[in-house]
Formats: sequence, structure tokens, C-alpha cells
Amino acid sequence: MESKPVSYSRTVMSRVMLPSEANSAGNVHGGEIMKFMDTAAYVTAVKHCRTNVVTARVDELEFYLPILVGQLVTCRTQLVFVGRSSMEVAVKVEVEDLKVDEPPKTALTAYFTMVALDENCKPCEVPRLELETPEQEALFKKREKIYLANKGKRKGK
Repeated sequence: MESKPVSYSRTVMSRVMLPSEANSAGNVHGGEIMKFMDTAAYVTAVKHCRTNVVTARVDELEFYLPILVGQLVTCRTQLVFVGRSSMEVAVKVEVEDLKVDEPPKTALTAYFTMVALDENCKPCEVPRLELETPEQEALFKKREKIYLANKGKRKGK
């Protein structure tokens, strides 16, 4: 199967957070942000494999800053590991107050494992990942170890 570079499927998605997505204090619900992250991870994975995908796992979801109504939220994603049918997507969420001239700040990060499915909803092979930098190679090796450890847990090993 062909391979594709990390840059091929890199994705950036932005949106302004609305009152309907927040609690009474104006803080956006974490679940709303997680849904947005899942959508961004989905886009990245589908761009890479060009077939349907499902979310299999979320790792290392970390909240750093609250997100408020009216702020611009941007998800930046890229593939960091690819197995036979699984793809791990790094997701970084940045938050920006549109009324203040300051750079965006990182609000959340996570790794989403997405599995490619064929027309019968069975896992199918995905293109290999072309690593373009030494940093990508190091992250690939690190995430591969974590992926294999998690896979072992699933099978009860």
C-alpha cells in the first residue's frame, strides 16, 4: 500500500464557542471541546486513509486552561503513528480571545486512536506514514510503544 507524509493529512479547524455550549458561569463544557477534538481527529484520519474511521481510544487528555463563551477555539491535528488499521492523531486545542491582541494559548491536548473500516465495518489496512523530520520519527517510535502496550491490555495480555 502507498504511503503518505504527515503533512498530507494535517488539519486545522476553528470555531467560536457559543452560550449553548457552556455552563451558567460561561465556561464551555469539556465534553463540547472533546467532541470538537474527535471531529478534528476524524478529519485527519479520513484524509490519510480515505475510508470511514471510528474512534477506538483517547489517551492523555489534559486540560490546561478553561475555555469561555466567545473565544476562538482551534484544533491542530497530525498523525503521529500508523499501524495496520489504526492511526494515532495528536490533537492540540488552542484558545484565543478575539478582542485581545495576544497569541493563542494551548488549552488541551490529547491523542486519539482511530481505526479505519471497510464497507463491511471491518478494520482495513491504511497507508504507511512518511515521517518528514527527526522529531516526527522520535514521536512515532514513542507512540508506537504506547500503542503496543495499550493493544496488549485490550487482548488481556
